[in-house]
Amino acid sequence: MQVNMSNEQELPVVAIVGRPNVGKSSLMNRLAQRRVALVEETAGVTRDRIYAPCTWRARSFLLVDTGGLSDEDQFWQAIAHQVGEAIAEAALVLFVVDARLPLTAEDEEVAHRMRRLGKPVLLVANKAESRHLDTSDVYRLGLGEPYFVSAAHGHGTGDLLDAIIEKLDMQPAEVGDEEEEPEDRPLRVAIVGRPNAGKSTLVNRALGSQRMTVSEVPGTTTDAVDVEVQVRGRRFLLIDTAGLRRPARIDARLEELAGLHARKAISRADVAVLLLAADDGLTEQDKRIVKLAGDAGIGLVIGVNKWDAREHEAREADTLLAELRRALPAADYAPIVFLSGLTGLHVDKLFAEIGRVGAQIDLRMPTAQLNREIEESLYQQPPPSVKGRQLKVLYATQVGRRPPHVVLFVNDPALCHFSYLRYIENRLRQAFDLHLAPLRITLRKRGGRPR
Repeated sequence: MQVNMSNEQELPVVAIVGRPNVGKSSLMNRLAQRRVALVEETAGVTRDRIYAPCTWRARSFLLVDTGGLSDEDQFWQAIAHQVGEAIAEAALVLFVVDARLPLTAEDEEVAHRMRRLGKPVLLVANKAESRHLDTSDVYRLGLGEPYFVSAAHGHGTGDLLDAIIEKLDMQPAEVGDEEEEPEDRPLRVAIVGRPNAGKSTLVNRALGSQRMTVSEVPGTTTDAVDVEVQVRGRRFLLIDTAGLRRPARIDARLEELAGLHARKAISRADVAVLLLAADDGLTEQDKRIVKLAGDAGIGLVIGVNKWDAREHEAREADTLLAELRRALPAADYAPIVFLSGLTGLHVDKLFAEIGRVGAQIDLRMPTAQLNREIEESLYQQPPPSVKGRQLKVLYATQVGRRPPHVVLFVNDPALCHFSYLRYIENRLRQAFDLHLAPLRITLRKRGGRPR
């Protein structure tokens, strides 16, 4: 697979390997803090190498997710070839096993390969949610002290990330030393939705040319295609994708790969545009796309396309708007635009909303003002006590953008109920006029790991 990473090519590569279904893709998504790799219970979902930049304590490296190592048949041998290439380019290998199950002959064979290659390896025992696991078996692999983590719940991943930085000889920086991206780069926009929602027609309208192939046959676009467009003086990099379909309905490898490309497009974007066809209504698959964008922490705009074919526009728009808001409570911050990519109706308005969302995910919160707002929030509504103890926020700082990411240093993260964290989030949204973008808040014990 050819990968065009531009500046990311210079980052050290960390390969995630292991036998099928030990949670490699889940671990990659957790470490990258966004949904990059497709996660399914079926072994072999990840076939090609999937890359994602990862930043921890202001130090960056490139994660590579691979298929499972096995020699059962030609299919698995092809995956093993991809794994071999990933290991060859890696500066560090994360060898993942399932902490809940006894070691297998495959685990031991992979461990033997790792020792023979002589590359730095960290042994990761995933799915270690239970406190009653018998962990003695893992030490038999002879790859040093294992890191017990739960990719699904985030347990232990902070320690693992610290170890990765140490193995790569990267000196961790203090929280708040954010690595800056070029200010003049275009806003990355993933156009996503079900097949035949009109994604390529919308991109062509924005470009003013027939750059994308448009057809009434669903699935014409099978890969993500990047095109740059300038609308009212602002640059956008549009990532057109194949339509997302429910995995059970994917009958051909072509559409299976199309779904993977769409998910990868979301992982690369700053803002996702979920495009709906006006006459098709909202489906569970559309809700899944909203969740993918939410998990990735990117901005979201909902476009109701093919509105040129509707009558009584104002009345029907109000009805559909109310239905969408009820059906998508988790995306209540996302603007909704009724448009037609075919005629150009409200396309300018769509890009105006994308620009507004892009500005908000780039928001900077001055540290002094941020701490004043936190202090005022605590004063106006003190946190409830838990067994006689009360949450104390010692300091707040913004550590990232796209989306805004705030770290609260506290006396004990366990003292903060999710409802009180939501209260703080709402106060910050109000104070900084942040109503169109996700906001990440991490609790960290002073001198401890994030929660």
